[in-house]
Amino acid sequence: MASAKKVHVGIIGLGRMGGNMRERMRRAGLTVTGYDPNPQVTDVPDLPALVAALPEPRIVWVMVPSGPITHQVITDLAGVLSKGDLVIDGGNSRFTEDGEHAAFLAEKGIRFADCGVSGGIWGLDEGYALMAGGEKSDIARAMPVFDALRPEGPRAEGFVHAGPVGAGHYAKMVHNGIEYAQMQALAEGYELLGARDDLIHDVHGVFKAWQRGTVVRSWLLELLVKALEEDPELNDIEGYVEDSGEGRWTVIDALDHAVPVPTISASIFARFVSRQEDSPAMKAVAALRKQFGGHAVRKA
Repeated sequence: MASAKKVHVGIIGLGRMGGNMRERMRRAGLTVTGYDPNPQVTDVPDLPALVAALPEPRIVWVMVPSGPITHQVITDLAGVLSKGDLVIDGGNSRFTEDGEHAAFLAEKGIRFADCGVSGGIWGLDEGYALMAGGEKSDIARAMPVFDALRPEGPRAEGFVHAGPVGAGHYAKMVHNGIEYAQMQALAEGYELLGARDDLIHDVHGVFKAWQRGTVVRSWLLELLVKALEEDPELNDIEGYVEDSGEGRWTVIDALDHAVPVPTISASIFARFVSRQEDSPAMKAVAALRKQFGGHAVRKA
């Protein structure tokens, strides 16, 4: 396996996640060249310049919004990369699109892998949880990149080769479905505690106490405590919560395979409720999304 110092990787998309990932890889000793349409953050002016900067066989990490933008980047890369190069889609693409992208690139002799990434804006310092999908040889080739991005410690911590192409994004999809449900449970508890102001005089203190020793302690709980410290009544946040797709896809696939996911399903529908009224629970969900992912919120 190549050492980190000998690896030169390209990354496309230098937003909240991509920019931090470029920096984390550089801290780990990798050489990283990034491209982004934003001239203030890019290292090169365009995709051909990115490709020219990378030694063959190339590794290119794609970190752009899922859907049409990812598809366009994959299409553009097919026109400038060479046989034997490896493309890794690290965005939140739907797993059903990975096979299509792999087959499209294979026509040019270009390899493809997918990687579900979790860690949000905290990943720069804490590391990212990585769920990879692809051929064993492609994953092994990219291990210096995965090692640089995952949390420090044993390789089994924060990284899994989940299966063939599509497995990484499928694992991340289910992860996000679970995340929806966990956030919703915390948010509903927040609203219920707040409704009993005749009995509970310190909602923030209750959540803070739960951080040590209880079975519900978690990073999401810590982030909710942090959000309440910054805005005790969540007055600056409107209770409107977007859903980025993964939760819906989880429920759809569960329906296709007759797997009951009532808790995850309910959390998706609760987000639709947030678009009808400004509920305290959905303020809490919005605050949590801002804390872990830097997601935009609507100001009250």
